Amino acid sequence: MLRKLHSALEPALHFPPAPPGLPAMHDPTPGSSGALPPSSSSAVRSLLVVYHSQTGATLQMAQALVDGARDAEPGLGVRLLHASAAHAGDVLAAQAYVFATPENLGAISGLMKDFFDRTYYPALDQINGRACALLVCAGSDGHNAARQMQRIATGWRLKPVAEPLIVCTHAQTPEQILAPKQLDAPALQQCRELGAALATGLVMGIY
Repeated sequence: MLRKLHSALEPALHFPPAPPGLPAMHDPTPGSSGALPPSSSSAVRSLLVVYHSQTGATLQMAQALVDGARDAEPGLGVRLLHASAAHAGDVLAAQAYVFATPENLGAISGLMKDFFDRTYYPALDQINGRACALLVCAGSDGHNAARQMQRIATGWRLKPVAEPLIVCTHAQTPEQILAPKQLDAPALQQCRELGAALATGLVMGIY
């Protein structure tokens, strides 16, 4: 699942420095093309993680990703925001994104849709080329919710750094679906690894 992201990171570890005189990229500001700068001690970068969770499972995925990102790159600014608290200004201020949702009735959750409804047009054409990853917690599938978010990310011209990470709880009955969840260690480890790889790529200037 992280093969695409790892393949992007590996060449950066071995390429020689850029030739002298090569123009340097600069930090984007709202209204810019969204191109990301190379790693710099003066460049403050941030990863925005927006989530909604009804039974706790999606929050666990998002928190594990955040923990992985912070452990890998302590100097990176990482923000974890509930979908209802995230606004267009938060999107414009970040250089990379993770969107995390449960799949409800074969779709993203209502509050995640509300977040995208409120932020899509204010951020349109201002965040082109920035990195993103997607998390979905589902009962048995998750691909419809992932495809919905992929279409939104494509409209924003974001750069996907990995395939959507989907965790299935196999909850099928109404009681199982609505019950509080506790994800297993392997599922959370996948989220941590994605967060670490995304953070490293962002700090190295790959994204």
